[in-house]
Amino acid sequence: MTNNRKTGKGREENTAQKITTFLTFNDQAEEAVKRYVSIFKNSRILGMVRGEEGGPIAKGQVLNATFELDGARFMAMDGGPYFTFAQGTSLFVSCETQEEIDRLWEQLSEGGEQQPCGWLKDKFGVSWQIVPSVLGEMMGDSKSGNSAKVMEALLKMSKIDIKTLRRAYAQRK
Repeated sequence: MTNNRKTGKGREENTAQKITTFLTFNDQAEEAVKRYVSIFKNSRILGMVRGEEGGPIAKGQVLNATFELDGARFMAMDGGPYFTFAQGTSLFVSCETQEEIDRLWEQLSEGGEQQPCGWLKDKFGVSWQIVPSVLGEMMGDSKSGNSAKVMEALLKMSKIDIKTLRRAYAQRK
C-alpha cells in the first residue's frame, strides 16, 4: 500500500499519517490488533511481520503490526514483559450516538475494567475514553447551558449517558 496520491499538478504527494500511536504489548499484539479491528468500523490490518529464528524477538511473535481503526493508523508489537501501559495515556474515541457508546463500552471493557467518566481499561491493559462528541460542546458553551451541572453529572458516571448530560446542561443556573 502506498501513501501517495496525485495532486492537481500531476505530482505525487505523501498522505501518510505523520504521527502514529505505537502500542507495545507483552505478547498479545496479534490478539489485540485482531480484536480492535473487529470492534471498529472501517478498520483493517495492513501488515504483520513476525519474528524469525535467530531474530531480535522470538520466532512467531509480532515484530511489527500495522493496522487502521476507523481510518486512523496504529502500529503494535510484542515487546515482552518490560513494557506496560500507563493510564495517563489513553485512546480517546468520540462517539456520535448513545448506541455507539454502549457498543464500544461493552466490547472494549469485556475482560477489562470499567472506570469513571467514560474511561475503561481493556483486557490488554490499554486505557480508552469512550466519550460523546456533544460533551465538548456542552463543556465549552457555558452561555447556552449549564456546563458546571454537566461536569457534576459526568463525575457520577462510569459509562457516559448522553440523555443525563443533556438534562444537566438544560438546568438553569
